[in-house]
Amino acid sequence: MKPIRFLQFAGIAACLLNAGLANATDAAPLWPSKSLSLIVPFGPGSSPDTMSRVVADEASKTLGKPIVILNKPGASGNIGTNDIAKAKPDGYTFGVSITGPLVNNPLIEKSLPFNPSKDLQPITLAVHQYNVLVVPKNSPFQSLQELIDAAKVKDAKLNFPSTGAGTVSHLAVELLLDRTGGQALHVPYPSSPAAVTSLLTGETNFAALPPVAVMPLIKDGRIKPLAVVSTKRLSFLPEVPTVAELGYPGIEGSGWIGFIAPAGISPTTLEKLNRALTDALNNEAVQTRLSSMSMEAAPTTPQAFASYMQEEAARWTPIIQRLDLAEKK
Repeated sequence: MKPIRFLQFAGIAACLLNAGLANATDAAPLWPSKSLSLIVPFGPGSSPDTMSRVVADEASKTLGKPIVILNKPGASGNIGTNDIAKAKPDGYTFGVSITGPLVNNPLIEKSLPFNPSKDLQPITLAVHQYNVLVVPKNSPFQSLQELIDAAKVKDAKLNFPSTGAGTVSHLAVELLLDRTGGQALHVPYPSSPAAVTSLLTGETNFAALPPVAVMPLIKDGRIKPLAVVSTKRLSFLPEVPTVAELGYPGIEGSGWIGFIAPAGISPTTLEKLNRALTDALNNEAVQTRLSSMSMEAAPTTPQAFASYMQEEAARWTPIIQRLDLAEKK
C-alpha cells in the first residue's frame, strides 16, 4: 500500500507542477515588454508634439522601452484624443491632449465621439502655458489697470484676437472682462501667429496668448506684456506681474497639456506610467528644455489631474454659457 500511496502522491505532485508551469507560460509578461505608442493629436512641431518628445525621451529610460510618437492631428485635437480613448487599455498606447478636447469641447460640441470623464484616464498634468496679456509697443496702455479702465468706458471700441471661439485665448479675456465689468469685441483667428500679426498691424488692441507665441516679440520689443493670466509669475518672465498681484485674483488661463490613457488601464500599469512621466517632468534637464519652449512643468498624480480638469470645467462653463457657445441640439 505504501508504494501505491507514494506513486499517487508523485502523480499528483507532477500534475501540480505541470499546471504551475503552464500558468507561468500563459501569464502575461511584466509590463512593459515592448515599445509604447504615444498619440499626439496635433502635427509635428506643435507645442504638444515638442513637449511629448522631450518628456518621452526621458521617460523611456525609466521604462526601459522606447516610446514612439504618433501624430494624429485634426478637428482641434478631437481626432487624436478619440484614438487614445478607443485604444486597448493595456498601457502600450497612451497620449497627450489639451484643454479643448478634455474640457472645453465637451461643453461646446454635442457630437464628440468620446466622453473624457468615461473614456479616458488621466495620468499626469504635464505643462502649463499660462497666457500672457500683451499689447503692441505703440499701445496707449502702459498697465493692466489702464487697459481695464478703457474697457469699462461706455461704448468702448476695444477688440482682441484669439485662436478660435472657446479656446483659452478667448475665454481668458472674457473671464477678465466679466470680472472687471469691461467690454471688448472678440475677433477669432485661425492660429496664434495670425492673432499676433493682428496686434502688430493694429487690427486688434490687446490679447491673451500662450507664451510660446509672444515671447520672441516680447524679447525684440514689438509687443509689451502687461500681466500673466495666472496666480504665479512665470520663470521665464519673472519681471511681469500676475493678474492676481494686480488686484484680480482667481483669474487663470493656461493652455495646459496633459498625459492620458484609455479608461480601464490597470492601476499597476497606471502607477508605473505616472512614475515614469512625473520623474521625467521633474528632471532638471527636461525642465530646462521645457522652459526654453516657454512651458512650465507641472507633474501631478492622476487624481490631482482629474481634479484640475474639474476645476477648469467649473471655471469655463459659466463663460461658455454666457457667450452661448454651445452647439444647439
